[in-house]
Amino acid sequence: MTTAWSRRALLATGGGAALALGLPTAASATGSAALPASAASTTAADEFAALRAKWRDLYLGTGFSPTAEPFKSKLADLGAQASGFHSTMAPARGSLWPDLVHLDPEPDTDTESFNFSANMNTGYNRLRTMAEAYSQPGTGVTGDTGLRDAVITGLDHLYADVFNESTARYGNWWNWQIGAPQALMDTCVLLYDALSDVQRANYCNAVDKFLPDSAVGSYTGTSTGANRVDLCRGMILRGIVGADAAKVALAVDALSPVFPYVTTGDGFYPDGSFVQHTSIPYIGGYGAVLNDGLGRLFALLRGSTWEITDPGSRQFLDTIDAAIAPFIYDGLMMDNVSGRGITRVGASDHTRAHGVMASIVLLGMGAGPEENARWRAMVKGWLQRDYYAPALKAGSLSLVNTARLQTLLDDTTVTASPEPAAHRVFHNMDRATHRRRGWGAGLSMASDRIAHYEFGNGENKRGWHTGAGWLQWWGDGAGLEQYSDAYWPTVDPYRLPGITVSRKKLADGQGGAWANPKPGTKWVGGTGDGEFGTSGQHFQGLASTMHARKSWFWLDDCVVCLGSGITSADGAAVETVIDNRCLGASGTQRLLLDGVAQPATQGWTTTRTTTWAHLDRHAGYVFPGGTELHALREERTGSWKDINDGGTATPNTRRYVTLWKDHGTDPADSSYAYILMPGASSKRTADRAADTGWLQILANDAGRTGIRVPSLGFTGVNFWAAGTAGKVTASAPVCVQIHEKRDGTATISVSDPSRTVTGLTLTWKRPVKSVLSKAETVTGVQTGSSVTMTFGDLSRSRGATHTVRVRVR
Repeated sequence: MTTAWSRRALLATGGGAALALGLPTAASATGSAALPASAASTTAADEFAALRAKWRDLYLGTGFSPTAEPFKSKLADLGAQASGFHSTMAPARGSLWPDLVHLDPEPDTDTESFNFSANMNTGYNRLRTMAEAYSQPGTGVTGDTGLRDAVITGLDHLYADVFNESTARYGNWWNWQIGAPQALMDTCVLLYDALSDVQRANYCNAVDKFLPDSAVGSYTGTSTGANRVDLCRGMILRGIVGADAAKVALAVDALSPVFPYVTTGDGFYPDGSFVQHTSIPYIGGYGAVLNDGLGRLFALLRGSTWEITDPGSRQFLDTIDAAIAPFIYDGLMMDNVSGRGITRVGASDHTRAHGVMASIVLLGMGAGPEENARWRAMVKGWLQRDYYAPALKAGSLSLVNTARLQTLLDDTTVTASPEPAAHRVFHNMDRATHRRRGWGAGLSMASDRIAHYEFGNGENKRGWHTGAGWLQWWGDGAGLEQYSDAYWPTVDPYRLPGITVSRKKLADGQGGAWANPKPGTKWVGGTGDGEFGTSGQHFQGLASTMHARKSWFWLDDCVVCLGSGITSADGAAVETVIDNRCLGASGTQRLLLDGVAQPATQGWTTTRTTTWAHLDRHAGYVFPGGTELHALREERTGSWKDINDGGTATPNTRRYVTLWKDHGTDPADSSYAYILMPGASSKRTADRAADTGWLQILANDAGRTGIRVPSLGFTGVNFWAAGTAGKVTASAPVCVQIHEKRDGTATISVSDPSRTVTGLTLTWKRPVKSVLSKAETVTGVQTGSSVTMTFGDLSRSRGATHTVRVRVR
């Protein structure tokens, strides 16, 4: 009988699962463990040869049939692409291909120079593609010596012309330290035996020039997080190609700062947050790169002299559940953790998830059996439910990742798991996710810690308001394509769903490249009990005087959205965008306002007092007490180049239905209230609007925003300042949620989003019999006809949740 051990128990035994990815065993984690006899007797040259063979397999993939689909078509496409590169390659001074001029007439670090350095990097990537087509079976050019010799000619040309020991770096540092070294060393591994000793030495010397030991000398600047893993990968491969043991050892040691959780700056945080560029939530971009890079390096170095033995590397496996899975929904990676990458033509929230899913499968091989089984079931569920851009049909995956995922999909012993019903708060990156069976949502906020948006390399020029309370969601019927179908080049950037925004005109890239502009507000965050959640944001607009206090209460079938204290002096209109749904190129989904169907004509608009609205196959919207609602149908046209300098100029046209509340020009203390019901039918929406007792708004002003839903036993309050809302009184500005359960217990969740509260007294006027458990920060509890809790210093917890469980009378 096989016992299902936990990952930690299994790793503690030093068992085979740890070896599967090169994670430290119990022996190796505590010191320099003796090498196996077979390894001890292996010569250094043989060990480097073995590592090259292993990397070759990791890069090319194994275990797939080149005559079976989808591999047959992928291999044929690879061969055709490589043949095209071969036929058009024309070495000349300053270029290897006519369309990739890398010689910079005025070398510096301006935008123009970025293009030249990118062309150099692209040249190396084309050569790697040609080498891969030569090495893979079934490409039509497999083993073609003419193709192989062309690759070597190209390598020699780029070395002599641009990437050598005498060249001064220009343009983007990334192309010189990460992009080109990785592509060059990958190619050297694939064609190792066809290269002379002199050629290999030249290429290694060039890498040493631009990727010196000093690049990993300190954990700072551009040498942190995912960038550090990429730098180490290039250095490790350079050591393997050049048989330099010291280089490999240095790079392995340089990985150690990546593993521990951080409290500021780049890296993984204990709450599952991942930040890059000091203030950008980035698990969908740099985090995915880090995940993939470490997974492959663990596998590469397993069992070698340089096996990764840092005890902190075990912690890395925790990021799958804590940091990555909460942002993947039915096979897509939420855009709110993908930075400027959301504006790249040819990529989408789906394609960004595909490689991550394959990495999870690879990492699962080094986890405990329970964890591996759970991850495989989770990934299989994503694969099966993604009807819009399935990973194995979308064409974005490499062959090796296609093989991993196809094997999983074909494995009849794995039963796909459904999306979990869970609420997660990522207080270190101002994000929250809420998932129910049938729908999911993600919230994006900004604070004095997290930027409004990221702009750089000419990318994401109009992402200004993606931190202004942007609420993205997916529901049954029409959801998975919502932000994938040319959404970003066509959506009105001033009308992202959920945001409160000044219509003041902003410049492309407002704030400047890499500036990562942040608002000056601190009270941003939330709390939750894993099932329900309460979020709040004191928001200040980008380059604006506009302030708003925004709240979200996350429940079973809806999100209750409230706003207050909306004030501005920009001389521009201020709006709260209730929703802005893309209907595709020709959508005519019916819109109901208070049960009356509205025209489907493009350009139609109306303003009227409304209590509920419904958009077919999308959602229902309820406005407690009624609101003056603005509605618009429109076609919008834009190109990827409008928002990303590297995009195409081809126009895209999509249809939208937009619902918003106009707060007027320069409002003073305006407010809003609505209930978003993803996937709801028109009947359920109408019934919710008619049930006026379902929701009780306890307060909605500049001091407090709170609700109670009696049928759910739910109370949530954002105290922007000390005060009382309903039966809850707080002595300091905190976020409070109370969830009464049917078993006679209640969970009280408290957080300090502003990170300023050094002491708190919290009273709930509800008879309480006893305290079942309490956070360490709770210094005292008085029960009886009400419960009063005193908390110590909450500011040091950086916005984390503090929980008290009680038994009510």
